[in-house]
Order: sequence, then structure tokens, then C-alpha cells
Amino acid sequence: MAISASLVRVSSLKLSSVFHGDDFSPSSKSSSFMGVPLNFLPSFRSGKQKQFRDNLVVVSKRTSGLEEALRNLREQKLETVRKVRRIPPLRRGKVSPRLPVPEHIQKPPYVGSSILPEISSEYQMHDSEGIAQMRAACQLAARVLDYAGTLVRPSVTTNEIDKAVHQMIIDAGAYPSPLGYGGFPKSVCTSVNECMCHGIPDSRQLQNGDIINIDVTVYLNGYHGDTSKTYFCGDVSDGMRRLVKVTEECLERGIAVCKDGASFKKIGKRISEHAEKYGFGVVERFVGHGVGSVFHSEPLIYHHRNEEPGHMVEGQTFTIEPILTMGGIDCITWPDNWTTLTADGSPAAQFEHTILITRKGAEILTIP
Repeated sequence: MAISASLVRVSSLKLSSVFHGDDFSPSSKSSSFMGVPLNFLPSFRSGKQKQFRDNLVVVSKRTSGLEEALRNLREQKLETVRKVRRIPPLRRGKVSPRLPVPEHIQKPPYVGSSILPEISSEYQMHDSEGIAQMRAACQLAARVLDYAGTLVRPSVTTNEIDKAVHQMIIDAGAYPSPLGYGGFPKSVCTSVNECMCHGIPDSRQLQNGDIINIDVTVYLNGYHGDTSKTYFCGDVSDGMRRLVKVTEECLERGIAVCKDGASFKKIGKRISEHAEKYGFGVVERFVGHGVGSVFHSEPLIYHHRNEEPGHMVEGQTFTIEPILTMGGIDCITWPDNWTTLTADGSPAAQFEHTILITRKGAEILTIP
């Protein structure tokens, strides 16, 4: 579950103060080709006027052809956007009451409070026992996510996915970490199409052509396991399929640079390099985070190019969870203070793993 990067720059801020995106109204104007003033053209004698007029005609035709080519290119880009946006904009459905959790299940300390917890400044380091507990929590999260993915199909509601995920988690004797975190009302985040992250499950039915990120975190025996994946619903456009594929590849490239002693900024560099090859934007507002006995802690993992200090240490656990968009990276947040969408309505995709830093590399804990 991503956290907002803006909240950590001023430690006194609460998470709730930064879940509101700024309004964004992009505008762009194509440059037009201007004629060359006559006084810059070569001089000519009256006997050569006809030849010059002929030259002017040729120049005019060439310019017109170039303008037509540029116009066609703009129309092609607009047509691509129209095809991607054939699905209506996301609208809030009905949010049902939160589901109960049996009394015997261990609950994280933030449950019962609507206040968002502070981001812990402690890096989460683990001994052999802690690593074993992290593996167990992460394995459960991975199995739950795989199961949730099998439910994705047209006509299924995100609320139905939440109910199934909730039941599987409590049946395993664990607690669904998002439930009650800063007042979040559901057990899983479901982010559809232009929703970047933190989508609240509701009565909206999934449509043919949707993409949906399902973000699962479980709290098992005092440790959190955190993972997410973007799934296809029915017949998804080629553009959105490419976005999802490249986002997963960005996660893999970010993990590949991780090992004891590596600098955290390498993650953002690798992710940005790969995303830019395909023209996708990397969202800067939401970051990965340390995870373990505490849900969100340092280090903060920036997915874009950055010069943030810090190096990885063996025994450390954190998430990497890049969000890529087909358009701009600015965002807006609904009045529920959670659901965050791309400001321009372009589709977004996200993938996430919890990893353990080892001497020679990184172990992905959330692969089932």
C-alpha cells in the first residue's frame, strides 16, 4: 500500500493532509508554420519574376504537405486517446459497511483510531526469527492476491472482491491491514483504470476492457506482508496491455539493483529509464516504504529519478511499488480522502512486492 511522498518532507504533517491532489488542467498548443517575410527572400530582376513565382508555388506546396503530415499525426494521437478512453470515467458506487473481524485475531495498534499513524523513522531490520515471520505474512498476502485475481471478470463488483479477500485473510488467522488504517473502510484497495491507488471497493461492476490493481496487505503474527498487481478484465486495449506489461517490468528492474550497500536512488533511476522508453509517466507522489512489524516506515522508496541519500542494509525489508500512467502524473483525490485518480483521466497501472535485502541481492517475499 503506497504512501504519499509529500507527507514525509515535513515530519509534523499527518497523512490526511496530503491525500488531496492539486487540480490539473493541462493545455498544449501546437506551433504553426509562419511564412518567411519577403525582404528575407533573394532579390530578383523583373525578367525572373515568373521563375520566382514558380519557386514560391513549390515552397507553398512543401509547407502545405508538412502541415498536413503534422495534422495527421495529431489526429492519430487523438484517435489513440479516444480508443483508450472508450470506457466511461470512474464514478463512485455505493460503499457498504466495513466487515467484522473475529475477536481472537491479533490486530495492529492503529485499529480503533481514525487518525493516520505517523510514518516510523525506524528502518525495519530483522533477525532470523523476524525474517521467518515476514516470509509467512508475505506468502499469505501473495496467495490472497492470486485468489483475488481469479475473481476479476466483467460484472463482478469491487465490493465482492473485498468480501472474498476479507474472508480468506481472517480464515488464515490474519488481519487485513488496510481495514481501519486511518479510517480506511475496506480490507483491500481496488484501483480501476485511471485510479492510481487507494481505490475503495464499492458497488461498481467491473466492465469489459477495465484494468484493476488489487493491493493486499495482511497482518499475521505481528508482521505485515504487502503486495499488489494489475489485472485485465475481459478484452483490454493494446495500449493498456502495454502499460501494464511495462509497469511490471519496471518493478522487476527496480528490484534487480537491490542488494546490501546499494543506494536507494538506483531504484528510481532504473524504473524511470525503462518507463521513458515507452513514453509512460512515473508517478512521483506515491512511494514505497519500509514494512515489517510497522505498516509504513522509513526508508521511503522513490520510483522516479532522485538524489535522495541512503543505502540498503542486509536484513532490511521494504516495498517497491511503481505507478505508471499513459498521460500526465498529476493527480486528484476524491472527497473520501483516499481514492486518487490521474488528473487528466489517463489509465494508470501499479505492481508491488515486499523484498528482503540480502548480501548479494534481494529476496522477493511476496511471490507465492
